[in-house]
Amino acid sequence: MERRDFIKRLAFLAACPLCVKTAYAAEGVHWSYEGESGPEHWGSLSKENSACSSGSQQSPLDIRGAIKADIPGLALNWKSGGTILNNGHTIQVKATPGGTLRRGDKPYELVQYHFHAPSEHLVEGKRFPMEVHFVHKHAETGALGVLGVFLVPGAANTTFASLAAAFPQKAGDETALHYVDPRGLLPTSLKYWAYEGSLTTPPCSEIVDWMVAIDPTEVDVADIKRFTALYSMNARPALASNRRYILSSS
Repeated sequence: MERRDFIKRLAFLAACPLCVKTAYAAEGVHWSYEGESGPEHWGSLSKENSACSSGSQQSPLDIRGAIKADIPGLALNWKSGGTILNNGHTIQVKATPGGTLRRGDKPYELVQYHFHAPSEHLVEGKRFPMEVHFVHKHAETGALGVLGVFLVPGAANTTFASLAAAFPQKAGDETALHYVDPRGLLPTSLKYWAYEGSLTTPPCSEIVDWMVAIDPTEVDVADIKRFTALYSMNARPALASNRRYILSSS
């Protein structure tokens, strides 16, 4: 584990200039979710993206055969507000500084959260309408901890409705958010699946401790449509697990 943390540290330092600006994604090189700049070509678009094609711990995954284990619980203390941005690939919220996630004795700070449609992770082959990724930076190693939550049609969700009403319509548009609490996007239970993986966008750096909530969160289907009107498909296909273990809260 120490060796992996050291590798994560180096990878994060290499990727950091790309990471802190928008969605932890490569900038300066055009990439997309289809055609000649789509996921199957990301690795050849730039040498910085080589992990997208040659990496062995890529994300997302189809979560199958998870092993029940005594994995640490999650403690969240996020802050309301921030800024909301249409970055050309998704809608992203830059979090108010100081929000934290603690997984056992590992502390992370919430940097941003963003959305994918349909979901990037699958569960036993099933894909969900949307997925939100809460991206955190480890306070000591600089590695990333990403919490994924599936969003499904159902009862209206106040937080998602507020975000949907504020979605910037054009790439590059950004506006302030007031009093929107990201904790409203969480399911009641914080049981989760855990595995070691990567960013799901270029440069696909393998520096992520993934946590995917087992239970989904219900949101109004009309608010899902507000997102898909902007981004109808911004999900990377599931990748091979390559014998990685997926652990599940017991």
